[in-house]
Amino acid sequence: MKGVHFPVTAIALLAFATLLASASDPSPLQDFCVAINNTDPAVFVNGKFCKNPKLASANDFFSDKLRNPGNTSNPIGSIVTAANVDDIPGLNTLGISFARLDFAPNGLNPPHTHPRATEILIVLEGSLYVGFVTSNADGNRLFTKVLYKGDVFVFPVGLIHFQLNVGKTNALAIAGLSSQNPGVITIANAVFGSNPHINPDVLAKAFQVDEKEVDYLQKQFWYNNH
Repeated sequence: MKGVHFPVTAIALLAFATLLASASDPSPLQDFCVAINNTDPAVFVNGKFCKNPKLASANDFFSDKLRNPGNTSNPIGSIVTAANVDDIPGLNTLGISFARLDFAPNGLNPPHTHPRATEILIVLEGSLYVGFVTSNADGNRLFTKVLYKGDVFVFPVGLIHFQLNVGKTNALAIAGLSSQNPGVITIANAVFGSNPHINPDVLAKAFQVDEKEVDYLQKQFWYNNH
């Protein structure tokens, strides 16, 4: 499959716009805090330990992960390539990360949520049908829009959202997220593909379906595109 490449200027503009927003992660108390892995199992921190700033280098703030198209030859026709603190140690404490979203025609990024981040998405190629659902207290209202090249859409923190390629060609989008480690929960995978499985009685009552349908869904392979 021929991939879609995106201009560096688009990434620069998106990075600038995202940095202007308030981050959800705690503010840093120094210029930067390059992440390192700690081997002491008795110690746990909310985030990452810091490298000695004197030992930091440009590579701590660099990644080429988003340079090339991802492989969309999978059951849902999309792939998300993340660039977070695990990939760019220099993101530690800075409250920002990125992701590249590649879509084949009719490819779907299934309903999911980021528990720790708001997402802002810009379409660089193709057209996407996107949307999010509000919380129970707000009546689970659905907000949707068809986005074209250059369009931007925001998904508020924690809300279920999705993207579907409605064009006849490949689509490409870049997402900025307001956390160094936004996390992701794909709804279908979590509900029907949990390990171990949720008791079918629970799901049958919750979805108001027969237990045989729940059993069928739990036996399916739930592909993870993140």
